[in-house]
Amino acid sequence: MGIDFSPLWISLKTALTATLLAFFFGISAAWFVAGYHGKFKGLMDGFLTLPMVLPPTVVGFFLLLIFGKHGPIGKLLFALGTTVIFTWPATVIAAAVVAFPLMYKTSRGAFEQIDENILNAARTLGVSEWKVFWKVAVPLAWPGIAAGTVLAFARALGEFGATLMVAGGIPGKTQTIPIAIFFAAEGGEMDKALIWVLLISGISLTVMVLMNYWMEYQHKVLSPMWRK
Repeated sequence: MGIDFSPLWISLKTALTATLLAFFFGISAAWFVAGYHGKFKGLMDGFLTLPMVLPPTVVGFFLLLIFGKHGPIGKLLFALGTTVIFTWPATVIAAAVVAFPLMYKTSRGAFEQIDENILNAARTLGVSEWKVFWKVAVPLAWPGIAAGTVLAFARALGEFGATLMVAGGIPGKTQTIPIAIFFAAEGGEMDKALIWVLLISGISLTVMVLMNYWMEYQHKVLSPMWRK
């Protein structure tokens, strides 16, 4: 039984790229919403976390509406002679969208745990809001941000429904491990599907275990150093 390992490499590079996008957009949105006290805060939070509760196929459908040839971004790309539908960037977009809410929600919770007096003290010293964010808020919220990053990576790695709708399952191009599992099982190749299931489960478990050890190390070793 020969196995094409291209889904592994496609999944890893897709998950890493999607996590990078979710990281920067997620912590930026989390910082903005955490500091916003207007009447639309609940609406914004609901909108930003919507992909987490919607069925993946619904998320994929919305992405098709946006990036398809009749969608607002799709029309622009089509006019430029290109498209993202059924390409590798589509796998990244789908994975980033479904991973974003985990990054956002975890980071927002971490930002809201920061003592507001620390942030205000930095501001009174003339520190710009940009530096308050990167030099003060992010380091203080880093344990939560790091946890959100790991969860976002795991979610991006396991994305299936939205990816299948906007990127398809083209072997060697857009076929990720979850899609490879689906087609292998559908074709009756249960041994091959089991190999992929064990592989992606092992990767996800390894990432989570390493994250737990790192968090424990931070709590036992680094926290006392910071308090000094």
